[in-house]
Amino acid sequence: MVTVLGVDACPAGWLAVGLHDGRFAEARVVTALRPLLAEAAAGSVAVVAVDMPLGLLDAGWRRADTEAAALLGPRRGSVFRVPPRAVWQEKEYDDARRRCRELTGAGLSRQTWGLAAKLREANACLAEPGGDRLVEVHPEVSFRALAGGTASLARKKSWAGQMARRSLLAAAGIVLPDDLGDAGRTPPDDVLDAAAAAWTAHRIARGCAHSLPDPPERDAGGRSVAIWY
Repeated sequence: MVTVLGVDACPAGWLAVGLHDGRFAEARVVTALRPLLAEAAAGSVAVVAVDMPLGLLDAGWRRADTEAAALLGPRRGSVFRVPPRAVWQEKEYDDARRRCRELTGAGLSRQTWGLAAKLREANACLAEPGGDRLVEVHPEVSFRALAGGTASLARKKSWAGQMARRSLLAAAGIVLPDDLGDAGRTPPDDVLDAAAAAWTAHRIARGCAHSLPDPPERDAGGRSVAIWY
């Protein structure tokens, strides 16, 4: 049996959706990513796919974000351009914005800076046991693939958008139950995003996933920098 986890940031920490052989198995909320990586290191989880940028460049913008935005078209606003590593090493937003302009010629939005704490946490996990099984996904890229690569879905916070995404997951064999226990207290779009991440994790485990870009970029340490779907 192949077990994978799809993970999305949520108000309480991280929401993880687990699949066994591509079918829904669990949903749970954890306060930190590290325990999930420990499961991967122990061999009980094949892939942990997280909706968070992994891999930072020393200069310039990541091709993964540029290509994902181009692919999504009308939904490109869901993709954040991730600035170089030095920007994330700053402590304050104003300093980070200044450094971003120095390195890229462009500013840094507060919305992007809002990722800082969880982005740092996720990237620190790459050096932890099990970090080699941690991969980056973008749920909207995954949902586009689930829809056959052409459909433009309604906004994920709308009723139509959420029902469409839940139906796409069900058609792929991931049937989300109405009762998710404590995990059901998280926003519904976080549940859907984590499930889409899990779908991609299962594709990676099976060796049939794709990446943006293809082949992936590499950071200074040689690790791949890509969004998988």
